[in-house]
Amino acid sequence: MKSRFWCFAAALAASTVLMAPLVPAQADDTSFYAEAAKPYKGSTIRVLDEITPLQETLSKIVPDFEKETGIKVEWELLNHFEVINKGQADMLSGRGYYDAIMLHGFQLGPMISAGVIRELNDFVADPKLANPNLNSADFIQNPFKTAAFVGEKQYSFINWNYNQIYWARADLLNDPGEKEAFKAKYGYELAPAATIEQMRDIAEFFTRKKGAMLAGKPLESDFYGIVLEGIKGGSTFPTLWNNFVKNYGGNLIDAAGKPDFDSPQTVAALKMWHELWTFAPPGIAEYSLVDVPTVMGNGIAAQSIAWSDFVLGIDKPGVSPLAGKFVYGPIPIKAGSTERYAEAEPSVTVISAASKNPEATFIFLQWLADKKQQDKLIALGSGGVPIRESSWALPAITGSANKTLYVAMKATLDVAEAKPKMPKFYEIYDVMSGVAQEVGLGRISPEEGAKKGQAELLKLCTSCLL
Repeated sequence: MKSRFWCFAAALAASTVLMAPLVPAQADDTSFYAEAAKPYKGSTIRVLDEITPLQETLSKIVPDFEKETGIKVEWELLNHFEVINKGQADMLSGRGYYDAIMLHGFQLGPMISAGVIRELNDFVADPKLANPNLNSADFIQNPFKTAAFVGEKQYSFINWNYNQIYWARADLLNDPGEKEAFKAKYGYELAPAATIEQMRDIAEFFTRKKGAMLAGKPLESDFYGIVLEGIKGGSTFPTLWNNFVKNYGGNLIDAAGKPDFDSPQTVAALKMWHELWTFAPPGIAEYSLVDVPTVMGNGIAAQSIAWSDFVLGIDKPGVSPLAGKFVYGPIPIKAGSTERYAEAEPSVTVISAASKNPEATFIFLQWLADKKQQDKLIALGSGGVPIRESSWALPAITGSANKTLYVAMKATLDVAEAKPKMPKFYEIYDVMSGVAQEVGLGRISPEEGAKKGQAELLKLCTSCLL
């Protein structure tokens, strides 16, 4: 399905100028797109996107755009790695086969620094192309502004608000016998973890060997208190970075972009990271984001941190025997902390600088982000991951069988930010994902991990931001 790994103030100041006029949310007059598309009727645009349950649902409404505008869309869906490799190769070569390419937030720094993404400022300011009723103020603002802008330059709208949430077995957390035993051992009530320390206690408590009792029944195989992504690559390091290091008060870089990984706060976060790995399945170092939801869906772990769109494909009848027996929550934070951080990957569709059909492509990107299409996408998918604030009030979300899932999503998206736009993100990520895995496995100590990470960062950049 997917793995994801690999400044705000200026974007805020510029957003009023750059975004389409901010007007109250309303149903869009479809005639705008038909009128704007008249000069481009009969043209064909090629769009490269990533295949997930979200995009598969969207594929059902893309033909509506063709009928409405007369612009043909060749919409290609590939897996995560193919989208990255094929999309970037096309953009960097200048070939321009694809007019629009889906980019994860972490790709924006390298691609913008390479000059292969078309800026949108002129299109946004053109009344013949920019829909005055798009209502950019309705986009969930933190993900939108941190992903779509660099200073005064706008490169995209927002398409996919991928986000991580806390995921646990409600049937175990609510079992009377387990609750009694947990309180006797830890001195507080068993419930979904609100803090990282509680998540650690739950992980220890539920880690049991084959033959031990779990919720009144003997285990037929070993059971684990937590499952996390641990593969070198994927989103292992971003999970550590945003859910642990930042919630402990540390960071990868400081506000000026200088490496800042060797702080005491980072060391403390790495210690917790390693401890949690001791309560996870022995193959954690090989687990990708395909494996994490599979383990949870198969019922061999008590809790996890996972991408919410994976949950949409697992927690439903016929897919997991535990469907309906899960509970979700915000990413746990450090006890006593007053700030909340959470891993997310706001992702966008950009226009290639080599596109031969930029105007028609711009019309399509607006149409995708339009409230009418987003409402339909949520309804067709019986839920989804919103990019608009107004989507939280839609019946498919408010009437969801498991409301805790959307409460958890919203908690993450309220604080979510795109990755800092770092030209050398891939090199940084490769080094840091190795550090995350080595510390998790206990091959190096947390102190050594913080020191090694800082030294490697300094080799790559003294100021790491675009």
